[in-house]
Amino acid sequence: MKYNNPVIKGFYPDPSVCKVNDTYYLVCSSMQYFPGVPLFESKDLVNWTQIGHCLTRKSQIQLEKVNSSGGVFAPTIRYHDGRFYMTTTNDTTRQNFYVWTDDIYGEWSDPVYVDQGGIDPDLFFDEGSVYFMSNGTDDQGVGGIVQCRIDIATGRKLTPSRSVWQGTGGRFLEAPHLYKINDWYYLVAAEGGTEFGHFVTYARAASPSGPFEAYPYNPVLTNRNLGGYEVQAVGHGDLVQDDSGHWWMLHLGFRQIGQWIPYHHLGREVFLTPVTFGEDGWFTAGDRGTTLTAFETDRIPDEVVQQEKKLYTFENTAWNLDWCFLRHPNKDNYSLEKNKLQLRGTEVTLDQADSPTFIGIRQKDFEATITCDITLSDGEAGISLYMDENHHYDLAIRKSGSGYEVIERLNVGDIKSIEKTIQLKEDRSATLMVQASHTHYRFYLRSGGEDLLLGTAQTKYLSSEVAGGFTGVIIGLYACGPNSFAEFSDFKCEY
Repeated sequence: MKYNNPVIKGFYPDPSVCKVNDTYYLVCSSMQYFPGVPLFESKDLVNWTQIGHCLTRKSQIQLEKVNSSGGVFAPTIRYHDGRFYMTTTNDTTRQNFYVWTDDIYGEWSDPVYVDQGGIDPDLFFDEGSVYFMSNGTDDQGVGGIVQCRIDIATGRKLTPSRSVWQGTGGRFLEAPHLYKINDWYYLVAAEGGTEFGHFVTYARAASPSGPFEAYPYNPVLTNRNLGGYEVQAVGHGDLVQDDSGHWWMLHLGFRQIGQWIPYHHLGREVFLTPVTFGEDGWFTAGDRGTTLTAFETDRIPDEVVQQEKKLYTFENTAWNLDWCFLRHPNKDNYSLEKNKLQLRGTEVTLDQADSPTFIGIRQKDFEATITCDITLSDGEAGISLYMDENHHYDLAIRKSGSGYEVIERLNVGDIKSIEKTIQLKEDRSATLMVQASHTHYRFYLRSGGEDLLLGTAQTKYLSSEVAGGFTGVIIGLYACGPNSFAEFSDFKCEY
């Protein structure tokens, strides 16, 4: 069959995967968004369904006033003796921890902390020992991939942290994952930074603690030399084996907005690439070491059909799965119903590293039409194309004197500009529409059977290349102002 990449679209970076019986489970980073660490399942590796989050309680993760792209970094999911473990980093507090559950569809435990620095932690279970790994600096001040053994019940270190591999010389050695495959222990990592120079490397050893010998032809997977190709920044991979014995890598990458327009705003996404082991025990990945937008493969049965959801509404999404908040929300300001949303604003605005009244869904493709009916009593409410507190485009209705108006506001760094205003007079309801393309957003007010254009804005100013950080555009519905109250209905995002 032929499958298309990415297999999970939108801002779902740093994927990690494990397989239990006939089901694959996958987690991703969530940064400053809550709930934390989206959790997916799949039977065939190409069709993924979100089933929950690992961090659903305030006691599990400190997100109050963390800067954008802080918070929850690169998780790893593993399964051992009937229990799932998810380990991750709160990069803001510089704490590595893990949570566990015996019911993948239920709640996860409170955090168990490990006294080892760095980011991108990994858990590896082998012959009665549990190895904890991260990047960073060991107890002797040596940098690289750092490893210790821990007591899995308490997180207590049983051995000093020791640097076991220094990579191949690329910058930002990170994302370690350790596996035992046949007689070898394989250590997979990422280097080059999670931008256009990203790549996957690996090494192997006869012992889980090394010494590790690097694959002679590293990097094993990268798109860094494919100038003008849509898929870039390939890296941060995790291996998994299917029931037929074939190996795969789930990894991140991003789609740039045009062949020669090196910007991305949808975030880092989840890609699937085949892996092949040779007789010498070394493995290769992808098409001559690169990831494609589509792979033809006989590893997946032809009867498997890759599904793609094209329409997102209040009715066909779940508030606790598809939608997310900025940091820890005050739930008193949200009324989440099956066919409508009510928001009560506060003095906190979208321009602050705080928790405004905001609920959002990830933008999953370049071409989209977003519409929503909004009725406002006071303050301001609308649709935000949100990258971070300094980079977002807002289409909103707000109270103005004795009437109401619709505004298009662009926020790019220190430049905050209301580009156009349309007066609604006594009407306090509006149908707002955003049309998205690869390169532009267009903002409309639907009124009297007409679509009135307020203006346009380039997508590249919401890209990571401009804004910085590690997130992607979230389609947010928000309200702000101490007396603000708004009702949202008939929301549609169609790709």
